[in-house]
Amino acid sequence: MSLPSAPASPAARAHLGLGLWAALVGLSFPAVGLIGETLPPLLLTSIRFLIASLALWGLARHTQGWRPSIHALGLYALMGLCLAGFFGAMFWSAHRTTAVSMSTLFVSVPLLAFMLGWAVGVERPAWRLIAALGLGATGALALAWAEARGQQGQWRFGIGEAVFFLGCISAALYPVLTKWGLNRQWLSASAAVRTFWSLGCGAVLIGLAGVLLEPWQRLAEMTFSDAVLLLYLGLCSSALTFWLQQRATAVLTPGTVTAYNYLVPFVSMLLLFVGAPERIGWAWLPGSLLVMVAIGVLLRNERVAA
Repeated sequence: MSLPSAPASPAARAHLGLGLWAALVGLSFPAVGLIGETLPPLLLTSIRFLIASLALWGLARHTQGWRPSIHALGLYALMGLCLAGFFGAMFWSAHRTTAVSMSTLFVSVPLLAFMLGWAVGVERPAWRLIAALGLGATGALALAWAEARGQQGQWRFGIGEAVFFLGCISAALYPVLTKWGLNRQWLSASAAVRTFWSLGCGAVLIGLAGVLLEPWQRLAEMTFSDAVLLLYLGLCSSALTFWLQQRATAVLTPGTVTAYNYLVPFVSMLLLFVGAPERIGWAWLPGSLLVMVAIGVLLRNERVAA
């Protein structure tokens, strides 16, 4: 006779959700590459966030207290500004730096989230978390360099890299602001409500930037396949991923949540192995092992903390 299994703890569910988050984010990069290159990227991101917000509206509006207070609305606007800052910096820097440089700088997000969270009192210094962040950063860098083997170009730090690093700070600040607002009970306890309002504010801010900076008339060139891909990105790669991140932030620290960014290049490696197995070699092994060890240390840290 088998015993009934114990229900998973909130922390365990958060970690499982973040694993799904990493997979969805990793799968979204090939989808983005299929969208027409002439379409305005900031406006596409605004539409993508708008689709995500509308998808969550039906769930959020049935939650008690889903209308934010003045304090909460201001905080949601700051969170939306973080999203706008990151995606705006990413699209601006994409034409002024290399993908390797951006991948290398993006590795800094979990450590930045930890430091910012420590500064505002939502993180506690823990050697296991610091060790996991170090291992994950090293592994993610190794995977980025393995993917860049054979490509031309040297590392440099110019205006493109500087702007993207500011975007990385914005990305790191998003879960920190969420945790800070939750601790003060300014934000809703519902992950759907928090995701709805932050993405909605982000959609407005990115959309305003797109109208001012981009040729919005090119949206008329969107094809049916572009629209289908944009719908997929809005539902799966925005609504679901940010909801998973918001749900995890309620029970985990910002540094732990953002550490799952290290799994994204690992997912990209798996996709590369499926599509072009001849490109996979021993150079991918060290980074893969370090990333998996880092996630293992994170899981161990949560069990010890519980």
